[in-house]
Amino acid sequence: MALEYFISRLYYLELHYIYVYKNTYIKKYYSLNNKTMQTILGANGVIAIELAKELVRTYTKDIRLVSRNPKKVNETDTLFSADLLNAEQTDKAVEGSEIVYMTAGLPYDSTVWERDWPILIGNIINACQKHKAKLVFFDNVYMYGQVVGKMDENTPFNSISRKGKARAQIAKMVLEAIEKKEITALIARAPEFYGPKPTMSGTNATIFDNIKKGKKLQVLIKDSTLRTIIFTPDAGKATALLGNTPEAYGQTWHLPCDTNRLTTKQFINLCSEISGKDLKYMVMGKMMVKIIGFFVPFIKEVYELLYQWEQDYLFDCSKFTKKFPDFKITSLKEGISIILSES
Repeated sequence: MALEYFISRLYYLELHYIYVYKNTYIKKYYSLNNKTMQTILGANGVIAIELAKELVRTYTKDIRLVSRNPKKVNETDTLFSADLLNAEQTDKAVEGSEIVYMTAGLPYDSTVWERDWPILIGNIINACQKHKAKLVFFDNVYMYGQVVGKMDENTPFNSISRKGKARAQIAKMVLEAIEKKEITALIARAPEFYGPKPTMSGTNATIFDNIKKGKKLQVLIKDSTLRTIIFTPDAGKATALLGNTPEAYGQTWHLPCDTNRLTTKQFINLCSEISGKDLKYMVMGKMMVKIIGFFVPFIKEVYELLYQWEQDYLFDCSKFTKKFPDFKITSLKEGISIILSES
């Protein structure tokens, strides 16, 4: 007891000295000196990687990365191997965390999503409730279904696909846990990704990967509809910002995108301008996609979501930009330049 008292007094005196004589906020002291653990569930994915970089750069070096086979992003990261479908392993992964970020993914298969997402999210909610950890749930837009006009945080769930219904179910699980005050949480929602390595997305696969391979580009359904896409480093930075903003909890947020939207044709023309190449592309109609899906399982799974390319895809992030006016959003031109400059 005497030793514990001695250590506690030294700790108090250190904080007192910093606060009074160095004019440093204790809150900042806690953050910069790694007094809070922030845990990322679903390590190794592009959002987890960008999030881990931003957390260490701006908020804390006390980061735990969790997946079945996690890999370090920052030298100071702590690695924790866990299967999030296992309740006991999820509990241990969350234990000791101040903030938990759910960025995990599942194989792109409707049957797997319907079976596994509710289990995985249920495990995470239970663990956060038990350990009093805040939850930042990284989400997509599938639950909205086919929307005419802009999508914002108040857009009702109207899923028309199996994957959309699976995502709606787990989003409702988080919202209900918030409403019942079982956990402190927020939802950070993003549209389709584009970005530097290791971003995996439709835009990267059909456009940027083919540019780098010198192949003809591919466009799904139409080249004339407006698209809203998010630069993956921006998604990571914005998610970290929300997680470390106390008043952001209890709400859904659309993450920031360049809202100077382009059609796919205009986007490819901008890629041509930046790369200095006359890029050619082919438009893949629904019938072609369906035929390819007979031979390529991933394309078969995409087919039910083709409505996203049939009309303008207008993701509204004005709530975020009003709350955080100083957040620097990467323009489409800047993002394309960064991606094309990669070797």
